[in-house]
Amino acid sequence: MNSLESKRVHFVGVGGTGLSAIARVLAERGWHVTGSDRQASPRTAMLQRLGVEVAIGHDPEHARAAHVVVRSSAVPESDPDVAAAREAGVPVLKRRDFLPQLTAGYDVLAVAGSHGKTTTTAMLAWTLTALGQDPTFIIGSEAANLGTNARAGKGAYFVIEADEYDYMFLGLQPYAAVVTNVEHDHPDMFPTPEDFHDAFRRFVEQVRADGFLLVYAGNAGSRSLAERQAHAWTYALNDDADYRATGLTLNARGGYDFTAVFREQPLTSVSLGVPGEHNVQNALAVLALVHRLGLDVPGAAEALADFRGAGRRFEVVGEARGVVFVDDYAHHPTEIRATLAAARQRYPDRALWAVWQPHTFSRTRTLLADFARAFSQADAVVVTEIFAAREAPPPDFGGRQAAEAVQHPRKFFASTLQQAAAVLVERVQPPAVVVVLSAGDATQVSRLALKGWQEK
Repeated sequence: MNSLESKRVHFVGVGGTGLSAIARVLAERGWHVTGSDRQASPRTAMLQRLGVEVAIGHDPEHARAAHVVVRSSAVPESDPDVAAAREAGVPVLKRRDFLPQLTAGYDVLAVAGSHGKTTTTAMLAWTLTALGQDPTFIIGSEAANLGTNARAGKGAYFVIEADEYDYMFLGLQPYAAVVTNVEHDHPDMFPTPEDFHDAFRRFVEQVRADGFLLVYAGNAGSRSLAERQAHAWTYALNDDADYRATGLTLNARGGYDFTAVFREQPLTSVSLGVPGEHNVQNALAVLALVHRLGLDVPGAAEALADFRGAGRRFEVVGEARGVVFVDDYAHHPTEIRATLAAARQRYPDRALWAVWQPHTFSRTRTLLADFARAFSQADAVVVTEIFAAREAPPPDFGGRQAAEAVQHPRKFFASTLQQAAAVLVERVQPPAVVVVLSAGDATQVSRLALKGWQEK
């Protein structure tokens, strides 16, 4: 099953979400794994506890001694580890190029989409684990039920979050693929919506001939992918789809109860504890996939009832003096709207404050008109400076311009994260819920503000 077993693998940028997960899986399989990263982090510490040799800085010696080097997309060719590997004749691969070897021998179950793929992947990995399938999995964030974002299982299935950035998911040939939606994102990689959609078209064409594709029919971009696939199935809440969720009713836990239906045939009743209609969609995708695999659908519904979410996906950080603080990874207009709607659903009697840290200049500028209209559910909006990530700041555009564009009568611009927290401590009136929307480092806003409220 493991074509590189007993060989030495060195990861450059091993502390990143994607590479650390792969390194963990390989370490648990018993491979000789080494890595390097610019700085120590909880992920590098986790790998070290597993026996992975992690160098903070560079590690050309291990790179030269490896059978293969895998580098993060953010690592340049000039990196000392990469250069040392090249000089020694060691193959240097990106994630996309390494995935066929990582997943060889498994039935790969891949979850792709502009939004919802992390939560759906976490739901799927947890559900298959609860059903006794012992899957190998890689998720973009830690699943609360599983206590990790990656594990080497002994079962036949490899559950993986199929990331479109840098065309990573084109390294997969899934037995089954889920596409939650297709909406233009990552304009630094995909300049036009057509470029973005074309990447997904290429991805679904790689689904194995003996496998199947599941797509969300409530989104035009994903629905169009099913039209060209003979082995495609659709799911949706109310649209004309093969799998549907009917009878949605709010429950006492803040989620929805519903019935999963396959072509008018009820499959099972479901009671979710995670909020929002978007999570009904995610759960329905998992139930549809379980049904197509011929596994226990009512058992899957029981597992989903116990699902507690994934890190930074509507993660309740804490509460102080009547103010609840929530972290969420939302960084696209559609995700922001869904998260704020979920907050309204779960906390209907509280004032809703949104803190938005825009993520990358290219995304913020390209989608600015849509971002501007995404905060109608909130009672107040705090906009921070843009998280640059992999981009250099342009001279004419930043967080202040993004804040000015937001269409909301009560908005604030905070030039620092400390200032954003101070606004929350000074201006929020309980009972309230504060949702921090960030794919960057604004998670510290909720912690700082929570501490400020605890000390008031």
